[in-house]
Amino acid sequence: MEIKSHEIDIHLGLAALILGFCLIAAAARISNKQSTVTVRGLCEQEMMADRAIYPICYKEVGDNLESLYATVQKKNEVIRQFLKQKGFTDEEINIGSPSLTDKYADNYGSYTSRYTISSIVSLCTEKVEQVIELQSDLSQLLDKGIAIGSGNSWENPVVYELTKLNDIKPKMIEEANKNAHTAGEQFAKDSDSRLGKICNATQGLFSIENRDASTPYIKRVRVVTTVTYQLK
Repeated sequence: MEIKSHEIDIHLGLAALILGFCLIAAAARISNKQSTVTVRGLCEQEMMADRAIYPICYKEVGDNLESLYATVQKKNEVIRQFLKQKGFTDEEINIGSPSLTDKYADNYGSYTSRYTISSIVSLCTEKVEQVIELQSDLSQLLDKGIAIGSGNSWENPVVYELTKLNDIKPKMIEEANKNAHTAGEQFAKDSDSRLGKICNATQGLFSIENRDASTPYIKRVRVVTTVTYQLK
């Protein structure tokens, strides 16, 4: 059967039209896949430290080395008993080896006493609130002839730590992800789109900082998650 030329033109036109629609649909699908938004979700939380390390420092000076060591041992025991009276146990108290400075051997130009012995009694405990109270009570040791913090207290500050971070990680990550999703929905709304599936997500590192200089026992915990969503 003979096919007329105008029929061929019609068939070619229909084929071209169908092909055009297919190309447009394919381009739309590709465009949708490439339309994404990357947002960040923040979660911050303040927590009380759960461990304190308190180095209690003092110095003794003199010219008789044997007498000095005996005095240091006696004062260390006084400090130990004082801490036990405040509710701390022997397991929480550690007496370090004394540090000796011989001014004669170190070629000091002049000195009133040849030897200086530095001693540190460290308290490592989870009783953080008791440690906070203890700092104001240590002045009572002055009545016992022990000058706490003389000379080198700034070198050995009280350290407050947060050791139970794993207990709060899941909830904080969940909160950060919710905040990221909320931000993504806002971007989708502003662009007249719908928020699609997650293309990629990364969790930032947890950071722990003191809330401020005057309350180092209160920690600010922070985490940021980064999420990339499809936009439809």
